Amino acid sequence: MHELILANFAMHITLTPQEQEQALALLEQEIITKRTFLLKPGEISRRFYFVKEGCLRMFYLDKQGQEHNICFYPENWWACDIVSFFNEKPAINAIQALEDSKVYYLTLMRLEELFIKIPKFERFFRILTQNGFDMYQRRVTSNLSKTAEQRYLQFRKHYPRLEQRIAQKHIASYLGITPAFLSMMRKDKNL
Repeated sequence: MHELILANFAMHITLTPQEQEQALALLEQEIITKRTFLLKPGEISRRFYFVKEGCLRMFYLDKQGQEHNICFYPENWWACDIVSFFNEKPAINAIQALEDSKVYYLTLMRLEELFIKIPKFERFFRILTQNGFDMYQRRVTSNLSKTAEQRYLQFRKHYPRLEQRIAQKHIASYLGITPAFLSMMRKDKNL
């Protein structure tokens, strides 16, 4: 039942059976229906999510009402507006379910409790944050230096099999192109 999140923890830290129980006791679970917002711009992010099933996305809505997908969070990914969550500031981004999803989550208070009870979780979340920042930096650089086709191929490598699960408009938004251009590029290049 909890195998996925325990395996996720094991990627960076080793927990005793007692520590596993303690960590699981601090997690809460929620079922989220497709299109539900977990965070809206202007709200303070109160939860750090782990996706057990389904897919979430983080996006920015510009002044013209255009959505810009920043990141996708399929199974086995953590999702949070880090700045809003840790600094308790209003978010500029939104987080929404792209599919019916099952998530675990921690509040800031529970996360701090986890750090006190099992200090090795500070290492886990430091590595998680470092990896997230690395991914974000690479994405910004990619958007500045790579062609649409190169970004698309990178998306497919980074998110295997996700393209069959989410709408083309979300992929196009993530790549910074229109859905029509994405469709044309796929046909022209046999991608």
